[in-house]
Amino acid sequence: MGLHLTPIDVVEDITKEEFREKYLIPRKPVVLKNMAKKWPAYQKWTMDYMKEVVGDVEVPLYDSSKADPAAPINSSASKMKFTDYIDLIQREPTDLRIFLFDPIKSAPKLLKDYISPKDLMGGFLDKFPNMFFGGKGSETFLHYDIDMAHIFHTHFNGRKHILLFDNKWKDRLYQIPYATYALEDYDISNPDFEKFPALEGVEGIECFLEHGDTLFMPTGWWHYMRYLDGSFSISQRAWDKSWAVKARSLWNLTIQRNIDNFMKGRFKNRYMDWKEKLAIKRANYALAKGLPK
Repeated sequence: MGLHLTPIDVVEDITKEEFREKYLIPRKPVVLKNMAKKWPAYQKWTMDYMKEVVGDVEVPLYDSSKADPAAPINSSASKMKFTDYIDLIQREPTDLRIFLFDPIKSAPKLLKDYISPKDLMGGFLDKFPNMFFGGKGSETFLHYDIDMAHIFHTHFNGRKHILLFDNKWKDRLYQIPYATYALEDYDISNPDFEKFPALEGVEGIECFLEHGDTLFMPTGWWHYMRYLDGSFSISQRAWDKSWAVKARSLWNLTIQRNIDNFMKGRFKNRYMDWKEKLAIKRANYALAKGLPK
């Protein structure tokens, strides 16, 4: 049986009213094909252009496959000059990614190259949106964003494969307690259902992004991403109007994160082993009860 994956909705253009009714209010993902085609970035943002405007600034690199689960979340694995990294992902496959990097601070002229989708919704948070770069084959492990924002994720210079899951499936996805990510022992793109039976029957959405495609990813949606080519994306974040969601964001970013980092530093592997066992226990319970209903 496996995972139940359905294709994502894809639209060329959409009005504010349609977007609000079909996707924003029900919190349903969608790919917008034409939004970024109106941006200067659609033509300008090549690999060579990014090298030219950002330059040799040193950037942190991440490697999910070698991440230390006892380390604070988002700890970098190494560093490299930005231009050298772009050469690397153009030349060969690599697990190394640039994660939550803000090249616009090094190259403010990039601010003129994209347009915030304020014609669809308000509440945008960042003056300097985050950008993400990855080599062919690199992966972003299964998680949801800790700040609980809505995300408009626009991709450039290649293809990206994305799996999306509503937050109601969090227990069946083996969510690590006091964290916003899942067990790292399984590959959600090719799960071992004998070892992780709670994944059997989980419902999700499958998405493929190409150059200029924008994914609207609502608050709380779990996502796994795999770069099919050396490429990059920009994410623009917006608040959900719900005060409950805002409160959860504040809890995640302050109390939960600080407690989790303290416990990792104090108890290390013993704490992580306990969390992983609890994730498995909760997943098995949700499976036995047929949750979510």
